[in-house]
Amino acid sequence: MEMDTHSFTAVADRLAALYTQSFGGKASGRYRIAVKLVRKLAKRRRLYEVDILALTRAMIERGYILIDMDNFFVVMNANTFVNYRRVNEDSLE
Repeated sequence: MEMDTHSFTAVADRLAALYTQSFGGKASGRYRIAVKLVRKLAKRRRLYEVDILALTRAMIERGYILIDMDNFFVVMNANTFVNYRRVNEDSLE
């Protein structure tokens, strides 16, 4: 069973909006959200692998990374990774 396009785009919009909201003692930024709450947002009893993939893609389109940690998801801005060190071939030798 797959989430319809409207469902996962609406959930991605809500998760992206949460990134800019103040909660948990911080004005905005990365956060984690329980799988149970994502299921509630999606109005689903279960999230299947195909659903998570669709949601992950929708989040990337909005500039966010969704990381599945089994019991919860982490949402981060994709720009977070731009300044990370890069591995080159010399580093592997």
